[in-house]
Amino acid sequence: MEHGQYVNPGNSGFQVILNSEYIDKTGLIGQMNSRIGSSEGLVCVSRPRRFGKSYAAKMLCAYYDSSCDSRALFDGRAISKMDGYAEHMNSYNVICFDATGFLSDILQRHGALHEITTMIPNAIQKDLVALYPYLAPESTLADCLLRCVEKEEKKFIFIIDEWDAVIREAGPETQRAYLNLLRGWFKNISFTPKVVAAAYLTGILPIKKDGSQSAISDFIEYPILYPDGFAEYTGFTAREVQELCREHGLNFEEFRAWYD
Repeated sequence: MEHGQYVNPGNSGFQVILNSEYIDKTGLIGQMNSRIGSSEGLVCVSRPRRFGKSYAAKMLCAYYDSSCDSRALFDGRAISKMDGYAEHMNSYNVICFDATGFLSDILQRHGALHEITTMIPNAIQKDLVALYPYLAPESTLADCLLRCVEKEEKKFIFIIDEWDAVIREAGPETQRAYLNLLRGWFKNISFTPKVVAAAYLTGILPIKKDGSQSAISDFIEYPILYPDGFAEYTGFTAREVQELCREHGLNFEEFRAWYD
């Protein structure tokens, strides 16, 4: 099956990760599986840099993406021993993007940051129409997504890495337009329940407040101080570092002194 750049991009990103030294964090998938189709299905994990946020996004994409077969990547790992493993694997359409990629493209050609609020939906719609030719290119993105769910009988899982990059880099007007874009996907009673099976956002900042209300207040946020069940899947645990030090003949206490 064909892959898009942002819609059903396949599992190659996670395959590259597995080709290096990989610490099994697939239990994170179990956390998401238990939330699919529920009021807890919108998740935002905020962490500082270097906590493996992008690795997690690629892993989730590989697992859920219906355009590929990822069993060989996950069999034998922690998720394969959890409930719902086979049921949810490669069973959804996936929309996956890194907001910083769009910002970088704009900056490289000296464009205006407000372009991002049209670039993102246009790029997703372009992928959708290419993958599903029965979709009318002149339709809105929302109409295309609703039609796709109806035709394919699969909801979408949204995976947005560095969702808050626009909030960190752009001015107030662009921030508001971007938050409205997200609100249209995740806080829209005529769209969200029909299209969105779950969403996983990563970022550095907490959920952005727009005036007195949160633009995406339906998300449950798991920051570093209140990680709940996501704690062991974001960053390395002491046990994991101890095992790595043993494997490579390194002194764990020296590492603790330098990096803890």
